[in-house]
Amino acid sequence: MTRTLRPLPLALLIAVAVVALQALLVPLFAGPASHLAPRDLPLAVAGPQPAAEQIVARLEAGRPGAFDLEIVPDGDAAIRDHEAYGAIVVGAAGPEMHVSSAAGPTVAALLTQAAAEISPGRPVTDVVPTAAGDPRGAGFGAAFLPLAMTSLVAGTLAFLFVRRRGARLLALVTYAAGAGLAGAAVQQYWLDVLPGDYFAVSGGLALFSLAVAAAVCGLGAVAGRPGAVLAIVTIFLVGNPLSGVSAAPELLPQPWGTVGQYLPIGAGGSVVRAVAYFGGAGAGVAFAVLGAYALGGLLLVAAGRRGTDLAPRGLAGSAPRVKPEPVPAG
Repeated sequence: MTRTLRPLPLALLIAVAVVALQALLVPLFAGPASHLAPRDLPLAVAGPQPAAEQIVARLEAGRPGAFDLEIVPDGDAAIRDHEAYGAIVVGAAGPEMHVSSAAGPTVAALLTQAAAEISPGRPVTDVVPTAAGDPRGAGFGAAFLPLAMTSLVAGTLAFLFVRRRGARLLALVTYAAGAGLAGAAVQQYWLDVLPGDYFAVSGGLALFSLAVAAAVCGLGAVAGRPGAVLAIVTIFLVGNPLSGVSAAPELLPQPWGTVGQYLPIGAGGSVVRAVAYFGGAGAGVAFAVLGAYALGGLLLVAAGRRGTDLAPRGLAGSAPRVKPEPVPAG
């Protein structure tokens, strides 16, 4: 009787633990997405000084804290240089909203709605649009999920099944190079969801892949399986909903939008978007973040412990071999 009841506490514990995990994950994923709103969103204003100052004053009074406003000589240049998500350009016929759907389709939609209040009846100009095969920008964000997942898998497999440090480093670098070249080819030449120079986009994707895989393998090498699990949880379960890849970090509740940019998925989205659409402009911090994860992970792999034999006990020499005794003659 006692033996049949022993599994019950364990079963109940598993059920309660999974429900508790679910209760934490739902708000982590749904919370930021359900509270999207501009928060210090970079927005340029271009035009004659008095008119530009008047627009700035009106926006600051009507939407305090929503926009980080800057008066510039050329609004379209600020968008192309990836310094602003949009620009209000004041001309002879009045103010006109210019946006960049490539910088963030969700932001472009919000600015288009705001244009109805700022310049009713005026057209909205998309200065840097998304790729022809991804008019709504959904493909860009969706492509990051499988790339992040396969990079986590690559780092985990290198940690678990590659024993030597040098072989681990080779596996990680080879994976990253292949992931970058293949990912850019698929997204540019097959799906047409990314424009830009092929090798530049490949480099951005490779750096992101290496940052994720090396971080997992490196933490596993120095801290064992708990280290690898910690890396996976931090990068994916925490970093993915805070990345702002499908929206923009300035739309997420703060400080979470900023925190997400210091994790690999958020930084990776910023790097690839900047490389594909803006010639790499405006992504200096994101490049540094990915480089730190990639280099730090590789250093941890080089300094960490060698892998151990993962074969099941009883199948790979777990029991000592018994030398047979010689049979006496006669």
